[in-house]
Amino acid sequence: MLLWSLLIILDWLTLLTPASVFEGDSVVLTCQRKGDWKVKTMTYYKDGKVLQFSNKASSFPIPSAVLSDSGNYHCTATGRKYFQKTDISAIVNIEVQELFLQPVLTVSPSWPTEGTPVTLTCKTQLSPQRSYVQLRFRFFRDGRAQGSGGSSSPELQIPAMWREDSGSYWCKAETVTQSVRKWSLQSPIHVQSIPVSNATLETQAPGGQVIEGRTLVLLCSVAEGSGNITFSWHREAAGTSLGRKTQPSLQAELEIAAVRERDAGQYYCRADNGHGAIWSKMVTVPVRIPASRPVLTLRAPGAQAAVGDVLELRCEAQRGSSPILYRFYHENVTLGNSSAPFGGGASFNLSLMEEHSGNFSCEADNGLGPQRSAAVPLSVSGTGGYRRNLVTVSLLGGLFGVLGFVAVALFYHCSHKISGGSSVTDALRDASGPNPQESPHSSPLPATEELQPVYANVDPVEADVVYSQVWSIQLAEGSANTRRTFLEIQDSQVVYCDVKKTTLGAIRKKGQQQGRNSTKAAYQT
Repeated sequence: MLLWSLLIILDWLTLLTPASVFEGDSVVLTCQRKGDWKVKTMTYYKDGKVLQFSNKASSFPIPSAVLSDSGNYHCTATGRKYFQKTDISAIVNIEVQELFLQPVLTVSPSWPTEGTPVTLTCKTQLSPQRSYVQLRFRFFRDGRAQGSGGSSSPELQIPAMWREDSGSYWCKAETVTQSVRKWSLQSPIHVQSIPVSNATLETQAPGGQVIEGRTLVLLCSVAEGSGNITFSWHREAAGTSLGRKTQPSLQAELEIAAVRERDAGQYYCRADNGHGAIWSKMVTVPVRIPASRPVLTLRAPGAQAAVGDVLELRCEAQRGSSPILYRFYHENVTLGNSSAPFGGGASFNLSLMEEHSGNFSCEADNGLGPQRSAAVPLSVSGTGGYRRNLVTVSLLGGLFGVLGFVAVALFYHCSHKISGGSSVTDALRDASGPNPQESPHSSPLPATEELQPVYANVDPVEADVVYSQVWSIQLAEGSANTRRTFLEIQDSQVVYCDVKKTTLGAIRKKGQQQGRNSTKAAYQT
C-alpha cells in the first residue's frame, strides 16, 4: 500500500482571536477546522515559535494578557479522511493594549517644611474603551506602606510632615481583581526645617479687661517655625515657668482659670523648635478688682435726727479698683452721687425733712458691676433742731421779748445823709405841700394838726423793708402862735432808716410762743 502525505495550504483552518485585547484580559486562541476530517495533531505558534503542541484538537489560553503577549499568531493541524493532510491557518496579529498608563507620583508642595500638610497623588489614566474599570492605589515610603491599605482615591493626605518623614516615596495602581499592577518611579522627599521667629504674647480676657475671679488666657505665637514648637510662659516676678506646651502649631495658650490680685504684673513667653529659642516682649497685665459691697454710715448732729439737721451719708467699699462712683438712695430714690477718684469712700450731705424718715442705702460702682449696701433705717423727728438746747431756747425766748425795743432803735439804723437833689427829698416835697417851689412860709399848719410821716422805698426789690423819713418843725421869728414847716432846699438833710413790715407786737408774740414750745419739748426729751 502506498502511503503518502500532502502539505496543503487551503482555507480549511481559521485562528479565532478577540477583536481587541487589553492588559489583564483573559484570551483564548482557537484553531477552527472545516469539514469532518479527523485531527491528529494541532500546534499553536507565536512569531514562528511553537507555543503549544497537542495530539488532539485544542485551544490555547492566555489567562491574563500582558503587553509582551502582543505578536503574530497562527496554528497548524494534521489529520486524514481519505488521505493524511496538514493545514495551516492564516497569521493573526494580536496587539495587547495598556489598560491604564504607568502612574506618576506627585508631591505638593514639592519642598515641604516641618509641620505643613503634604498631598501625595498617584496620577494615571484609563483607556477610554475601559473607563469603567475600577482601580485601587497604595503609597509606599522606603518599602513600607503608608496609610491603611489600598484606596480608590489616587491621593494621600498627610496632615503634617516632619523631618523623620523624609525618604523615598512611590505609589502603585492596580485593578480591583489585581490582574494588572503598575508602580510609579521613586521620588525622594526632603522635609525642611524653619527656625521660630518673632514671638509675641497677647492677653485674652472677657470684655477686654482682666478682672479678679475671671478667666485670663495668655496666647504665645510665632510668625514662623516648623516642627514641634515648645512654648513656655513666665512671670517676671516669679522667674519660674508658669506652664509649658509642645505641639506642631505656631501658637499655644495658657489659661488661668481664676485671676487673683496678686497675678498682676509683667509676663513674657518663650518658643523653641530645636533651632534656637526666642522670647517675646514683656506685657503688663493689670488686674481690676470689682467693688465690694459697701457699708453705709449715717451721721447726725445729735442722738436723734430732727427736721433741719444736716445728715451725712458716708458710703465706703473696702475693696475695689478706682475710680469708684457712689450713689445714695432714700427708699430706692436717688438722692445724689459722689466720686472717689483714688478709692476709699465718699460722703453726701442731706438737709433733713419729715419725709426723710425711712430706709437709706448706697451703691458702689467702678464699672465692673454695681454693689448695693444694706438698708439703714432712720427716723426723723418733726420738732426741729431748737429742742436740743434748753438754755438756747430760753435765751431765744427772752431775746424775742426785747425785740420790740430793738425795733424802735432800727429806725435810726443805717442813717444816710442825702443832698437836696435826691429822689427822697423830692418825694418829701411832694408830700409836704402842693407846690414845693413856694416859700417855706406859705403853708401855715394848724396848732392841733399832727405831722404824718412820709415813706419812700429806695429799694423796691426788698418787699419786706420800708423806709421812714424823719424831719423837723421850726417856729418862724416874730410869730409865737404860728408853726410853719421849713425845708432847707439847699442845705437840708433828710434822715431815714429801714424797718421790717412785721409789727412789734407780732414779733414779741411769736418769740414768746416759740420759747414756750421749745421749753416744753426739751422737758419731754
